[in-house]
Amino acid sequence: MNKRIKSFVCAFKGIWKVISRETNMNIDLLIACIVIAVGFVLPLSSTEWLFIIFAIGMVLSAEVFNTAIERTCNMIERRYNKNIGTIKDISAGAVLICAITAAVIGIMIFLPHFINLFFANEAF
Repeated sequence: MNKRIKSFVCAFKGIWKVISRETNMNIDLLIACIVIAVGFVLPLSSTEWLFIIFAIGMVLSAEVFNTAIERTCNMIERRYNKNIGTIKDISAGAVLICAITAAVIGIMIFLPHFINLFFANEAF
């Protein structure tokens, strides 16, 4: 049991290191908090919440993987290396793909609610 607890403690330490040292992770967390707050204001269904939570988890996980890859690359080669640069670019690209996907999910979920909110009371 101690090994399992220790593995969770190490995992949480890793998450905290990314949060405390990576600006992009803090931006992602800020956006996630805004999305969650807006979600509490709007009448989201359970399915919509499922997609929002999945999208947030996907982006945050991608950011953690990207950080791990970048730090590994920095350990391998401290000076500029074209191949290491390509690896870092690819890793950052994966985060971008996740962020764009999450944004599309957010737009598909929130836009109809905003349209209903702003236009439901208008007489046509």
